[in-house]
Amino acid sequence: MTDLPLTPQSTTPAARARIGLWGGAPWADPDRREEAREAAREVEALGYSRIWLSGGFDPGLHPVFGELLDATEEVGVASGIVSVYAATAQECADGFAALEQRHPGRFLLGLGNSHAAIVERSGEDYSKPYSRTVEHLDALDAAGAVPRERRALAALGPRMLRLARDRSLGAHPYFTTPAHTTYAREVLGAGVLLAPEVAVVLEEDPDRARAIARRYATGYLALPNYTNNLRRFGYGDEDFADGGSERLIDELIPWGGTATVVAGIARHVDAGADEVAVQVLTASGQDFPLREWGELARALIG
Repeated sequence: MTDLPLTPQSTTPAARARIGLWGGAPWADPDRREEAREAAREVEALGYSRIWLSGGFDPGLHPVFGELLDATEEVGVASGIVSVYAATAQECADGFAALEQRHPGRFLLGLGNSHAAIVERSGEDYSKPYSRTVEHLDALDAAGAVPRERRALAALGPRMLRLARDRSLGAHPYFTTPAHTTYAREVLGAGVLLAPEVAVVLEEDPDRARAIARRYATGYLALPNYTNNLRRFGYGDEDFADGGSERLIDELIPWGGTATVVAGIARHVDAGADEVAVQVLTASGQDFPLREWGELARALIG
């Protein structure tokens, strides 16, 4: 994947969509909390709109959300996602209310049904994930603490996308291609949040870039939720083996110089995303990649 010239549309995706960051494992590491708070302040200073973080699999809302909100002044924070199998609706409602009292308007509760392989290890029944999500939303509505416009749903297929449209602010797809973003926008319609996660690699050497991308992709390609979704767009078993075929990796994970990566992110904006949660992948997977965030912010946001 060679470095591409930026088109007028792709030079400033932030003019047409919010640009946030999706944070990986280091953010929730209890031994790196001060480092995470400092990183959040840097993300805010760079102009990113929101920090998306996994809610983990512990009960309730992870304390990292409140800690990052406490450390910053304006940047949004979102859970991407809290599993409806791990946290009860009441725990979500109580946690949201506490964050809302301290930081009004800044936290978005992202919810999802996770994956069978993860859920069943905890002894839960994953036979009806859609129904479990509906029940969770019904309980949140009964609690009255999390308004529809302050929650979003992990959604890939048409049924979950419609649920996200009808019962929340919108959808937060993960591990998807621009073609899925086009499809999701068609299902959601206008005026509904579509905020895909987009992993990227700022590395111009093809072998190194794809090795970093495949290390990230390998675990997800073992999860049927993701591979079944990719099959809708023409990918098959040959694309899921050995960390992903080149055609799948290159479509899922923009890599290369800054201009090429920004053009890849802009494809999701062009396809209908009104927010992109950019996840910067690194060789170690344990970095707070401040340099890369800065490079992307200058190109994406200005």
